[in-house]
Amino acid sequence: MKAILAFSAILFICCTWSCKQSDPDKEYFAVTDSGVQTGGIKMISIETPKGPMKVWTKRIGNNPKIKLLLLNGGPGATHEYFECMENFLPAEGIEFIYYDQLGTGNSDNPNDTSFWSLPRYVEEVEQVRIALNLTKDNFFLLGHSWGGLLAMEYALKYQQNLKGLIISNMMSSCPDYGKYANEVLAKQMDPKVLDTIRKIESAGDFQNPRYMELLLPNFYVKHICRIPLDQWPEPVNRSFSKMNQSLYVTMQGPSEFGVAGKLVNWDRKKDLPKIAVPTLTIGGRYDTMDPAHMEWMAGQVQHGTYLNCPSGSHMSMYDDQQVYMKGLISFMKNTAGK
Repeated sequence: MKAILAFSAILFICCTWSCKQSDPDKEYFAVTDSGVQTGGIKMISIETPKGPMKVWTKRIGNNPKIKLLLLNGGPGATHEYFECMENFLPAEGIEFIYYDQLGTGNSDNPNDTSFWSLPRYVEEVEQVRIALNLTKDNFFLLGHSWGGLLAMEYALKYQQNLKGLIISNMMSSCPDYGKYANEVLAKQMDPKVLDTIRKIESAGDFQNPRYMELLLPNFYVKHICRIPLDQWPEPVNRSFSKMNQSLYVTMQGPSEFGVAGKLVNWDRKKDLPKIAVPTLTIGGRYDTMDPAHMEWMAGQVQHGTYLNCPSGSHMSMYDDQQVYMKGLISFMKNTAGK
């Protein structure tokens, strides 16, 4: 009888412990929105110089300590290439939020180039933060490529609202980016191929199909995503296929070698020491952006860490995925615990 009672006690303790262990999962998948459920999707109304517009967001998971807002690149791509996060962040209990910036993806597109303005986008991010109730106690901001540039600008104005900042595959100076593209990346190409590309660019003939025919195997597969082109991840292809060309050309310019649009003179190198929140910079060995510059950035901010992806390029979250995700998760968890 005593043995049966002892076994029952042990069974009760084990069941209780098991139930407690499942609580974090219950909390992560808890319903936090009242009313009709939309799969975490929320259309947020933002104020613009020309009236209200709406931007699309989608929340996955629930974690009061870590809420990661994702800023995609391009400029003009969509949130969709971040879908690889779904294989890593939920297992760690990390809440993350997809967000299509104005003019992209599922958000309103005013079809007006006056909206393609860096200061306006900074204010848009702040309005999204407020609408999603993200605070200095839990708000992590990850910007990739153009999104990294936007994240830097946001932090320089609103870092008091941030818990942590992640600058992924983006330098702090467009002139330096252009210099790296021309003096390092271009020289790695076959001279004949580069000569043809330069002639097309000089003629302004960017719609020439030969331009992308040369860039895809000679530049994109080497420096954008180091996966054979016919095996590129579907979310990447889907996102890039929806690129807002008006936004891209207005801000970036038509060339793949450096910047020629509104951002041509953007440079925040001297302002990096003003960033006091914990910051992770991420670079890939084969990136379109200079990895040495991104490592240098981590030493310029007040509390910086650098994550090197030795097999990665511009889309290191795909072509050096395990290194990228492990480093990202570690940074957020360590920062959230402080």
